[in-house]
Amino acid sequence: MNHGPQAPTRQARGFTLIEVLVALTIVAVALMAGMKASGALTLHAQRQTDVVLGQMCVENVLHQMRLSRQMPGVGQSSRECQQGTQTYTVALDVQPTPNPNFVRVDALVRNTTEPVLRLTTIVGRN
Repeated sequence: MNHGPQAPTRQARGFTLIEVLVALTIVAVALMAGMKASGALTLHAQRQTDVVLGQMCVENVLHQMRLSRQMPGVGQSSRECQQGTQTYTVALDVQPTPNPNFVRVDALVRNTTEPVLRLTTIVGRN
């Protein structure tokens, strides 16, 4: 017996398991990329901080040399420098130049693990 036109059957609507897994994978990849970028920014900011504080250490040492009104002795030496919460080591290598009124000063600033800054300058008699 036919009771008239039948209403179309409704199928369940929603996402399949595969679609949900693909969406979760896309979100996970995007979050991982964001975390990697955030980590790189953090490392860059720390590196910049180390360079600025290391430069302050070198400038302090060079100002001390210039203010002492003596030519620094030729050779190698090392000094500790405290800037902020960091301790840096400033290694100096003083070399003569062809002009006896000047010496070349190579400075290498290191934190506890790696070199931070290298600077070369000329210091003369006052």
